[in-house]
Amino acid sequence: MKNSNNLLRKSHFLGTKIRNLRKSNHLTMEDLSSRCVKINADLAPSVSYLSMIERGKRVPSEDMLGVIAEVFQKDIGWFLDDVSSDEAISPVKTNRGGLSGMALEPSFLFSNEILQIALPEMLVQTGTTGRQFAQLLIRAYQEYHRNHFPDLERAAEEVGQKRMPLDQHDMIAIAGRLGLEVVWFDSVPEEIADELGVRSNNMVRSYFESPNKICLNNILKTQPARMKYDLAVHIGHCILHDKDGVKSLLMAGRSQGFNVEQGRFDLSNSSDVDPRDILQAWRDFECSFFAGALLCPKVPFRQLLDRTAYSVDVHKTIGVTPSVVMRRMTAVSPYPHWHYFDAYAPGTLKAVYRGNGIPLPWGNMRLVEDPCQHWAVFRMITNVDAPDGTSAQISVLDAGDGPRIYACESLKVQDLAGNSHVLCAGIDLNPALDTQMQNAQEIAQSLKETCVAAGGSAKIPDSIQKELTRVARILNISWVKRGLDSSARVICSRGAVCPRKPSCYSCVNI
Repeated sequence: MKNSNNLLRKSHFLGTKIRNLRKSNHLTMEDLSSRCVKINADLAPSVSYLSMIERGKRVPSEDMLGVIAEVFQKDIGWFLDDVSSDEAISPVKTNRGGLSGMALEPSFLFSNEILQIALPEMLVQTGTTGRQFAQLLIRAYQEYHRNHFPDLERAAEEVGQKRMPLDQHDMIAIAGRLGLEVVWFDSVPEEIADELGVRSNNMVRSYFESPNKICLNNILKTQPARMKYDLAVHIGHCILHDKDGVKSLLMAGRSQGFNVEQGRFDLSNSSDVDPRDILQAWRDFECSFFAGALLCPKVPFRQLLDRTAYSVDVHKTIGVTPSVVMRRMTAVSPYPHWHYFDAYAPGTLKAVYRGNGIPLPWGNMRLVEDPCQHWAVFRMITNVDAPDGTSAQISVLDAGDGPRIYACESLKVQDLAGNSHVLCAGIDLNPALDTQMQNAQEIAQSLKETCVAAGGSAKIPDSIQKELTRVARILNISWVKRGLDSSARVICSRGAVCPRKPSCYSCVNI
């Protein structure tokens, strides 16, 4: 009875606390209601009832409040004290993804006219190709917007009507309604060497031929998940770019230097800035994002991830590739601090997303001499005997402003041409710790010191394990909890700044 009186008397503070706590964890009311249903469907508040609770119009029962408290890993008593914590748990609304920028002063030197002259010269002097620069621009744009592109989401939802899953017959039917013809061709993998002499198999998966043909490799008939993705990309090209004459091409393999006009691989390392490279990179990005949104529409896919605690295995349930699932996680999750790598040996990042600004384990333009071998993606890609299935890891990394704790899930797969590569999705745990009123910097520093003292990896101390377990439950990401079962590892951006004692590169002249 005492708690019931407290609930009634403090309903205003209670509602405000629930609202601010929900927003600080980037959850919508639908998300919170769904999470409560997962804990106890009978006691979970509906969206409308939750809205009234937050506005102080209704007071939850003690049992219902207990369910809400479990979502946020709080004591019921926390909601009933006399402290209004508006400022303490209000989210920062202005933060952006990616790495921090620099002030461009004096501003007249960064005018469009000056940059148009300086950029080509910079690329020539650094040996950066126009294609590489285009990919860098796209990545920066993607990270700045935290992978949220509502216009592309809406365009995909209009086409697919938010249906999930869509099978290959659904995709062919959608193409037919848009006046597109699907034709098939034969092509086999071709072994080529890139400019560094690294050999890999490459092949054409599919392409769009104006005005209305989607041309698919016959091999895709045996791999419906990949076939659906290729169809979705080309459907996106037709929707977003009105079936223009630019040949949209999808490749399998480590190298992407296929010359459409000449019909062959062209791996010349030209530093010329071709506007077509940038335009094509932009179109490739838009169509790829559209394809993910068509196959995994935001609301139903987010609900599926919530039910399965962000298991990568949901790709089997809805018939898409693991890469589509892992990339879409970064776009639909309420938690914004994600990263994603698609890595090929010996050190090429074919795809990168860093909504949290994590340094790269190696460059996606040049091989580096001292990559940190303890990154999860590096360990899996260099281990030829790596088992099938996913691997979770907790890591500590100095990221400029101090140590940060990361959790990631990695998966070794093969592309259509038979090349092994590793997909890795991860999150920065420091912001989640800060949201729970913990000092993330101190926790990360303590974990780093523990790992360094043990030679670079160590069992996570119980006190830190407890805090990270709470965060994992609040985020509802199962592989964070699985990562806690193994030793944490210290990683670095380059061997030159290796914090291990002795350094992994102590005998190497870097």
